[in-house]
Amino acid sequence: MALSVMDCLPSVVSRRVRVLSNFLFLLRLLFVTASPLFAQQPPSDPQAVAYAGQSIAAITGGNTIYDVTLTGNITWGGSTKPETGSVVLLALGTGESRMDMSLPSGMRSEIRDASTGVAQGEWVAPNGTSGLFSLENCATDAVWFFPALGSLARGTNIVLLYIGQETRNGVLVQHIQSYVYQPNPGGENPTPQHLSTMDFYLDIATLVPVSITYNAHPDNGATTDLPVEIKLFDYQNVNGVLVPTHIQRLLQGNLTVDISISGAAFNTGLPLSEFAIN
Repeated sequence: MALSVMDCLPSVVSRRVRVLSNFLFLLRLLFVTASPLFAQQPPSDPQAVAYAGQSIAAITGGNTIYDVTLTGNITWGGSTKPETGSVVLLALGTGESRMDMSLPSGMRSEIRDASTGVAQGEWVAPNGTSGLFSLENCATDAVWFFPALGSLARGTNIVLLYIGQETRNGVLVQHIQSYVYQPNPGGENPTPQHLSTMDFYLDIATLVPVSITYNAHPDNGATTDLPVEIKLFDYQNVNGVLVPTHIQRLLQGNLTVDISISGAAFNTGLPLSEFAIN
C-alpha cells in the first residue's frame, strides 16, 4: 500500500526538486544499509508468522499468485468534488502495482515499481502531468488492494510481530505488525522501520485481512505521520481465490477511494512494462 499526492494537497515543489529530494533520501538509506555497524535482523514472532501464513493460505486457497487484475467501479475523493467511474487494478509480484481510473475529468493513475531494486511511485493526472511519490511514501506495500502480495508473504527483510487479539471496526481480529528491517546505527529520524511499519487486522474466524493501517507522509515532511487505513469487505471466491469485492482507502479518517470489484483474473502474464515509471 502508498499515498498518492492526489489524496493530498498538490505539492508546491517542482518535479526536479522532488527528484533531487528522492535521490538524497535514497543515498541516506544506502548509507544506513551499508554501514558495518548493523546488527543481525531480529527474528519474527512465531505466532505472527503462523497467522500470516494461514492468512495467505486462506486468500489464495493454496494457489500460487504471480499477478492480479481487478476491475470494477470507483468513487475517487481526491479533489474538491468526488468523481465516480471505472477502475482497473493491476499487481505483479509484491513490488509492482497500478491503479487506472477512468473518471469524468479524465484518466488518473497511480503506479508503484520496484523492478530497479528501489521502490518508486508516480501519479498521472487527466491533463497528462505527472509527479513522483516521495520515497518516504514508497516504503509500505505496493499492492495495497490484494494483501496476499504484500508483507504477509514475508519478503526480504520483513519482520512480523504479534500484537494480540482485539476488536477492529466491530470485528474480532488477530493483530499483527510488519516492518522492513534496515539497520539504522546513526539514529536518524525517521528510521526506515518507522516508514515501513504496517498493521494487519485478520478476522479471527477466517484470518483474511479486514483492515490494514500504515502512515503516509507529506512530500516534504517524512517525520509527519498521516494515518491511512485500507478496509477490505465482502470477500468472494473467484476460481479458488478470495477477493475483497469492496475496498476503501481512508486518509486521516476521510474516505478518499471507494472501490466495488466486479471482475478478477490471476496469472495472466502481465508484463513489467505495465508498471514503468517515466
